[in-house]
Amino acid sequence: MSPIYPRNREKVRPDSIPVTIVDRSQFRSLRDVASLINSSGDIDTILHHLVYAACHHAHWSMGGVMSVDQHSGYAHVIARHNPDLLENALEDRWALTTSPALIALTRNQPVIIPDAQISEEFPGYRQEAIERGYRTVVVMPMNCRDLQGRVMVMSLQSMQVVNVTENELAFLETIMHLGAIAIDKAKRLRAEQAFAERLQSTLSAHSSLMQRVLSDGSVTSATSMIGKLLLNPIVVVDLTANLVVAERSPRTDLCDDAAWQAAVHGSLGRQFMRAARNAGTTRPGEITDLDLVIGSKPIRLSAMIEPLIVDGNTVGALFVFPRMADFSDLDHLLLDSAKFALSVQMMRSHIRFSSESRGLSDLFAEIFEARWRNAEDVTARARRLGIDLSEPARLIAIDATGADKESGIASLELHRSIARIAHQQDSGVGVAALDGMIVCRVPGEDAKAEEKTRVLMRKILEEARWILDEAPAVVMSKPFRGVEGHPAAWEECTRLVRLARRLNRHGALTSKDFGPFPVLLSAADTQEIRAFIESTIGQILAHDREHGTAYIETLTEFLNQGCRSQACADAMGLHVTTLRYRLSRIHDLFGVEMDTPERRFTLELAIRLNASLADGPGC
Repeated sequence: MSPIYPRNREKVRPDSIPVTIVDRSQFRSLRDVASLINSSGDIDTILHHLVYAACHHAHWSMGGVMSVDQHSGYAHVIARHNPDLLENALEDRWALTTSPALIALTRNQPVIIPDAQISEEFPGYRQEAIERGYRTVVVMPMNCRDLQGRVMVMSLQSMQVVNVTENELAFLETIMHLGAIAIDKAKRLRAEQAFAERLQSTLSAHSSLMQRVLSDGSVTSATSMIGKLLLNPIVVVDLTANLVVAERSPRTDLCDDAAWQAAVHGSLGRQFMRAARNAGTTRPGEITDLDLVIGSKPIRLSAMIEPLIVDGNTVGALFVFPRMADFSDLDHLLLDSAKFALSVQMMRSHIRFSSESRGLSDLFAEIFEARWRNAEDVTARARRLGIDLSEPARLIAIDATGADKESGIASLELHRSIARIAHQQDSGVGVAALDGMIVCRVPGEDAKAEEKTRVLMRKILEEARWILDEAPAVVMSKPFRGVEGHPAAWEECTRLVRLARRLNRHGALTSKDFGPFPVLLSAADTQEIRAFIESTIGQILAHDREHGTAYIETLTEFLNQGCRSQACADAMGLHVTTLRYRLSRIHDLFGVEMDTPERRFTLELAIRLNASLADGPGC
């Protein structure tokens, strides 16, 4: 490696005496240098030993190690050997524009200043050389970095003007190389120690999480603990309790922690719950873009969505908003521990809910189908599940057949949500899933109880609309008493739900909302009804479809107007002669007679039944 000399090399005083510093003993002293440098695993100590070795074994008067920070434009002295006993204020920072350090690093070659006291190329060195009395300076790249990742150089000064030979440079380069090896070794040791400490911390965190969960801690407390352990902001969604917990804000430039938590407790929480329901489709560790709305402002956040699964069901999700480029193995280990702890916590709620739900579903099925043998036994079983069958009550039935259109967990989440809402209003409400419906047994029969039941129906509709993106049919039975009254109330609810499905009706419904003909349809066999319609007006319907006529419309309006020709013609905007001609054609083509009340009732019944069937899907 050829040294670099300043341009004013000729200014070295002619009376200076060349000094040859290198001899064979210096090479034998490398063993002592290596031992000195390697005597410590602390990087600061290694650097101080390195400077001392270069000065002591190469006969330089003083020296130092500088870290070069190109971003700030300065070289900072981080280690120094100065045997001068005078307490002088030494310069610890050098501007790169006036320092040879940047030249040494750029060209990866030593920079030699033969006499710093007369050199004009580096005025900073000239001033300090005069103040401290040193002459020759050599600045060498060390080919290693400090703990902040800054490249380093070593500067050595002699109190005399010396001739720096190739052997001297080779000796110094060897010392630099030994120092670089020792520094890299210390860094690896430091990294291993940091890894070991973090591993121990991770294992301790896992143990603490398990203790917290096994001690029946809440999801909120577990989330708070996980938020302190992970380096990234998190959000935890517990679908078993309709709970969303947030800690730090992932975008402090948009909202602080308090504003973020308030938003999550509001409408933003439901957006996270929606994303959690679909978390089963994401791969572990995959970064996903979340399009959210805070208030009225859209925001896109990148997050890892880790589903929390129990018995094949997604019971929640852990959202991690990465601030680092990637996760280390320990980060993933800690993340797995957090997922496991949260899953265990939610599993407890899931199992408890599943057990209670299964018990109530079996009980309700037995009661609704009147399969009990002893009313006292079934009453005692119900009482153990918190249901008093002796109280008067109503049934609310929610059609849940559309709950699994988009997500296999929507029906389960709807069931859990309805149970939560019902128990918040009255702890005596029993909620179970049965035959594609979710049924609530609400105690009470007076006007006050009826109003509470209607309030509950509205809350159920609001929650179901949010979970399913549509309002299901929700029906309420008449009040009943005793175990014996349950089958009739259940039959009333199932009949209304079937009718709502057929007629594609949604929202809160009662029998009054359907009229007499749809109720007849729900109670009768549909195939027999269709056969009756076909035998009565089937030919007229077919003719209207094939020829574009309006014979059924004419008959319907004629019957609605009490078979009065003028009133019917006025309602349809026809001349009465035109109406009479059309009725005559219907009689001639299809043999329709309306001369008796029985024939008129039969014709009107067929028309009404056909209209009711036509209102339903698939008709």
